[in-house]
Amino acid sequence: MTIPLIPDYRVGSIYELTAEALKNMGKKLVLADLDNTIARYREAEPSAALFQWKEQLNLAGIEVFILSNGRKPCRSRRFAQAFGVDFISHAGKPRRRGFDAALERTGFTAEETLMVGDQIFTDIWGANHTGITSVLTEPIALDTVFRRIRYGVETPFRAACPHGEGLE
Repeated sequence: MTIPLIPDYRVGSIYELTAEALKNMGKKLVLADLDNTIARYREAEPSAALFQWKEQLNLAGIEVFILSNGRKPCRSRRFAQAFGVDFISHAGKPRRRGFDAALERTGFTAEETLMVGDQIFTDIWGANHTGITSVLTEPIALDTVFRRIRYGVETPFRAACPHGEGLE
C-alpha cells in the first residue's frame, strides 16, 4: 500500500523535469502549481527561463496547465494568459475536483499526466489520490514563518522520497 503523502519523485526545481524524461515516462500533460512552484508568490509575469522550459516541453508534445489553489482568480488568469497556458484557480487541492476538471478540459488521462508542486498536503496528496504521478519540488522561497513551519511539518514525507531518483 502506498502512502498518499509521499511523492513519486522529488526534484529541486521544475527545471529538472526535462522533456526527454517526461516523454520517456509517457507523460503528455504537466499540471503545475503556480505559487512557489513555477513562480514566486505575487510574481506577475513568467520568467524567461519558465518560457524556455515550457517551449521545450511543447516541442516534445507535452502540454503545461496551471492548477492552483489561489483564491485570487485574477492572479492565476493573468499569469496563465501571459504564460500561454490554460489554468484552474481555487482548485480545492487535495480534493479530486480540480484534478478531474483539468483532465476533462485537456482530454488527457491520469496515466498521461504528472503534477508538480511544492506542497505535500495539497499538490502531492491530491495527485496521488487521483492516480496522477506526483513530483514534489523544493519551494522557490520560504519567506514567511508560516511557510517555514509548513515545510518543517512536511519534512518526514519529503525525506521518504530521495531527491531526483528515477527521473532520467
